[in-house]
Amino acid sequence: MTAAQQATTEKPEPYVIRTDEREERYARGWYVIGHANSVGHTPRALNVFGTRLVAYRGKEDGEVHILDAYCPHMGGDLCGGEVRDNSVLCPFHLWSWGADGVCDDIPYARKIPDKAVIKSWPVLEKNGLVFVWQDPEGNPPIAEQEPATLDDWYAEDWTDWEMEAIPIQSLGRELVDNMADMAHFGPIHYSSVKSFRNTMEGHKFVQYMVGGHEILTEGDEGLITSVATYEGPAYMTTTMTGLMDGHPMKVHLLVSHIPTDMSEFVINFGVMMRKDPGLSETQNKAMVEEYMEKNIESFHQDVAVWNNKCIIDNPLLCDGDGPINLVRKWYSQFMTNVNDIQPNQVKAREHVTMEGPSVAEALAKMGF
Repeated sequence: MTAAQQATTEKPEPYVIRTDEREERYARGWYVIGHANSVGHTPRALNVFGTRLVAYRGKEDGEVHILDAYCPHMGGDLCGGEVRDNSVLCPFHLWSWGADGVCDDIPYARKIPDKAVIKSWPVLEKNGLVFVWQDPEGNPPIAEQEPATLDDWYAEDWTDWEMEAIPIQSLGRELVDNMADMAHFGPIHYSSVKSFRNTMEGHKFVQYMVGGHEILTEGDEGLITSVATYEGPAYMTTTMTGLMDGHPMKVHLLVSHIPTDMSEFVINFGVMMRKDPGLSETQNKAMVEEYMEKNIESFHQDVAVWNNKCIIDNPLLCDGDGPINLVRKWYSQFMTNVNDIQPNQVKAREHVTMEGPSVAEALAKMGF
């Protein structure tokens, strides 16, 4: 064997997985903390963004407020306190903190210290959900990035959200990768993909998919269409249509994550469904609960992978993979200071991974 022949038959060097070092930094955007009814007049603890916050609903204004949880006086945890008017009281010495984070009463002091201010976090209540705004630069919310109104949540012919919180031992970016990862739908979600397309522009990234599903549709009940939309780095809603037990089905899924710290995030997973007018309220509730159970069963296949996979910053991709690096480029805008964002992080793009029937064509075929 000549040296040239030997060179062509030699096995290449093993691929080296790269995991980059990361500073503690959390993506800029709106994050769901739960259903609107998950925050009341009893302080609720939020262990998020590597710190601890307190959420409560004011007794006077009825609005949700979120503050840093630790009292700067002697470190008391406001989550163990009580709500009075629109303020929350520290259980340690009863210092009172207003919704704006300014101390408004110390029962035994003649003068409140000028520095008695804690961080008040921007809050949004919309679509039956409570959002908190996170920005590593401390900037206020960006108006055009407010989540769009989900009209169906306000309509009487739709159910409310059924929700569950699921902790994951990984980076939130790993969840966002799913927007481009067409190849995982078969082995993980038992889905047969007929068409798969991604678009991005500004703070939005959309996945269009047509396929079938072994769990969500029993037997051969035709196609399922899925339109999944990220509005920012963490708030994703998906509209799915198809048939379930012979009934036309249209549902919205919520898959919104919020980081606990740099090694864990929590997914706020939700399902709401258009009611079947031929069923009672009880039957419709049972149907959405059944669909939620099936989705959770499917979704936990992902969870098992995320909890055990490593972080790869240089994924070895093949020609059948979706645009993983494209979605990561889009996601990187939320980890970049606003003034440093580059055009290629937010420019309009489209990527077709698999040609096939469009969502509109599939909906027409199913009679929607």
